[in-house]
Amino acid sequence: MAVLVIAAMTAMRIVYASAIELRTDEAYYWTWSKETTLSFLDHPPGIAWLIRFGTAIFGDTVLGVRFGGIVAMLVTQLLLADIVRRLTHDVRAIVVAVLMPEAALYYGLLMAKVAPDVVMIPFAVAMMWSLVRLVQSGDGRWWLAAGLFAGLSLLSKFTAIMFAPAVAAFLLVPDWRWRWLRSPYPYLAVLVAIATFSPVLIWNAQHDWASFRFQGVRATANYGISLRTIGDYIGLQFGLVGFVMLPVVLSGLVMTAWRGYRSREPVAILLSTAVLVPFLYFFLKSLTLRVGDTWPMFMWPVGFAAAAVNLVMLPKEGWSARTIRSSIFWVNTALVSGIAFVVIVFLYYVAAPWNFLGKMDPIGAEAGYDQVAARAQAALDETGATWIATTDYRTYAMMRWLFRGKVPVVEINERGRFQDFRDPGMDRIEGHAGIYIGRQPDDHSPLWEQIPATREPLGQVERRWRGVLIDTYTLDKLTGWTPELSPPKDSPLFQWRVLAGKFEKRSLT
Repeated sequence: MAVLVIAAMTAMRIVYASAIELRTDEAYYWTWSKETTLSFLDHPPGIAWLIRFGTAIFGDTVLGVRFGGIVAMLVTQLLLADIVRRLTHDVRAIVVAVLMPEAALYYGLLMAKVAPDVVMIPFAVAMMWSLVRLVQSGDGRWWLAAGLFAGLSLLSKFTAIMFAPAVAAFLLVPDWRWRWLRSPYPYLAVLVAIATFSPVLIWNAQHDWASFRFQGVRATANYGISLRTIGDYIGLQFGLVGFVMLPVVLSGLVMTAWRGYRSREPVAILLSTAVLVPFLYFFLKSLTLRVGDTWPMFMWPVGFAAAAVNLVMLPKEGWSARTIRSSIFWVNTALVSGIAFVVIVFLYYVAAPWNFLGKMDPIGAEAGYDQVAARAQAALDETGATWIATTDYRTYAMMRWLFRGKVPVVEINERGRFQDFRDPGMDRIEGHAGIYIGRQPDDHSPLWEQIPATREPLGQVERRWRGVLIDTYTLDKLTGWTPELSPPKDSPLFQWRVLAGKFEKRSLT
C-alpha cells in the first residue's frame, strides 16, 4: 500500500510540475543553469546544476526545470527508509517515515518546485545516514562520507551550516568523544567538506565575499518584535508540514532529545538536535523578521525519521498501552489527513477554476507572465526594437524564460547579481532600440535619473490569474542608450537589493 501511495503521489507531482507555469525564482534559477560561473550572488550553484540535469533530459520545459526536485524527493525517501530500517528493523516504522513527507505539503507537492532547499535536502539526509552508518559500524571512514555530503549540502544552500550544532553534539556528548577527538577522521571530514564547498569560496574570494554579505542581511536583521511575523512562522509550519503532522513530529523530537541526552545515545542526539536547534533559531528570528516559507524546509525530513523511530521506542521503554495507542492514532491521522490535504491543494491548482486567496495566492501571485510577454512581443514588432530591458530580477527571469533566447533580455540595474554571466547578445543591443518592461510603481524608480536613455511610452499590460489583477506593467521604447553590463561597483546600477522578509535594504559593495 505504501508503495502504491508513493507511486501515485509521484505521478501527481509530475503532473503538477508539467502543468503549473514556472514561478519567478524557478525561472531565475533556470537562467543560472545557462551559465558556467562557479557560484552566484544569491546562492551556491547546486540549484543550477540540478536544473541543468533535468533540462538535459526533458529540454527547456517546465518538467525539465522541475524534474530534479521529483528525483530529490524519491532519493530522500529512500534514505529515510534506510535510516529507520537500520535503527528499528520495523516495517511499520519504515512505512511511517516514507509516508510522512507525502503527507506534508512542503514535500508531497512542493518538492516539485525547484529551489536551493530542494537540492540540499537529499544531501543533508545523506549526511545523517552516513553518521548512522558510523554509529553502527564503528568505521571512521563514514566520517569522510558525512563530510562529502555536508559539503554538497553547503554547495546547495548556506543554511546547511545549521546542522553543525547537531554534528558537534553527536561528536562531543556521547561517551565515545575521546575516541573520535583523537581520531583523524572527523578533522579529515571537515577538510573534505571545505574542499567540496570550494567553488563557492573561490567565487566569493574573487568577488569581495558578496554572497556572504548578501545573505548576512537576513542573519543580522532586527526590526523590533512583531506578533505578525511570529504568527506567520508558526502558521506556515502548520500549513506546510501539517496541522496534525507538526505536533506529532515535534512531540517525537522532544522525546527523542530527552532519550538521547539522558542516555548519551549518539543517533537520538543527532536527529533531535538537527531539527530542534534550527526550529528554535527560526522561531527567535521570527520575533523580528518574516521567516521565508522555504527556509525551514531542510530540517523536517530528519524530524520524520526521528518521529518514526520514536514510535518503536515507546513500547521498549515501557510506556503505557494507552500512550502507545494514542501515538499510533495521531500518526495515522496525520498521514491520512495530510495526504488528503496535499491532494486537495493539487486539485485546486491543476483542475479548479477559482481563486480563493486573491493576490495572496502564492502560485497565482507569480502567474500570468505570458500576458506580459505577449504584449512585449507586440511592442517589439510595432517599434522594430531588438531587446528587452527590466529593472527587477523577477521580470528579467520570466522574460528570459518565455522568450528562450529569441530576444536579448537585460536587467539594467542590480548588475551585481550577474557577475561572470555570459554576453546576453550585445551585438543585438548596441545601437538598437529596446523595450522597457517595468512593474508599477517600479517604472518610476530614481534610477532613471542615472540613465540617459530616451523613454517613449507605449502603454500598459495587466498580469492576471483566474480573473484577479495581480500587477500592472508599463512598456516604454528605449533609444539613445546602451546598458552597461559591468558598471563600477559604487554605481547604483551595480548595487543589488537585499530582501530581509518584507523589508528591503540597499547593500553597497
